[in-house]
Amino acid sequence: MALSRRSGRSRLTLIFLILTSITVITLDFRGDGAGLIGSLRDGAADALSPVRSAAASVLEPVGDALAGVTAYGELEEENAALRARVAELEGSELRDESAEEELDEARRLLELELAPDVPRINARVVSTPISNFEQTIELDRGAGDGVGVDMPVVTGAGLVGRVVGVSGSRSTVLLVTDPASAVGVRLARSGELAVASGEGPEVPLSLDFVDTEADVDLLELVVTDGLDASMFPPDIPVGRVSLAEAAPGQLQRRVEVRPVAELAQLRLVSVLQWRPG
Repeated sequence: MALSRRSGRSRLTLIFLILTSITVITLDFRGDGAGLIGSLRDGAADALSPVRSAAASVLEPVGDALAGVTAYGELEEENAALRARVAELEGSELRDESAEEELDEARRLLELELAPDVPRINARVVSTPISNFEQTIELDRGAGDGVGVDMPVVTGAGLVGRVVGVSGSRSTVLLVTDPASAVGVRLARSGELAVASGEGPEVPLSLDFVDTEADVDLLELVVTDGLDASMFPPDIPVGRVSLAEAAPGQLQRRVEVRPVAELAQLRLVSVLQWRPG
């Protein structure tokens, strides 16, 4: 009888938790109670961050070397930590493929020439997309480190995306491949302006508003346009043209672009403390 009562209480608790979760999600999407829901969400992100980090332990040992990186948002300290990690990896006699890739990424961040006048915060990727419907990643840096919503995120190769959510110690980045992503861009050779829109994982970006008569070359570099209202600094590489053809009956040229950043294998990134205008 006691076992039956305990089982009944467990079911009631489970039902309560499910209903509570549905209520929170509904309020969040409707925008009701934004302050309360936002506080709960941010608190949960910080509280659960150790668990999520443990789940991403496959990315270690990056964490030990970069634990103090950007603690105070100062570039010299970040670079010193990166240099130490590079030296450690270079001196290691036993390096696997993952360590080699990490070494390459750390070197590229040290040599980063994108938006050189914009302060940056180096961060480690602690969570990657878990499905084709979620093109976001999570970083181990948040508001306490100087990260803010809409700040661009880059690697040494080019644009990764922009910050769309921030808690005290974590931040969420929307990748350029997400269907909700749109980036104002410019074709580097011709100067043609366009908008690069995400189409999903492992799918080229599509360029909108390219004139049918525009002169577009295959492998032509596509960079951020840096216009006054843009959320991105100018001339950050976004991708290279992989398809350019005239679509019969259409008012614009069909152009597709492959991102230059390896979005499926991100480990280290930089958040640019950029504000439009």
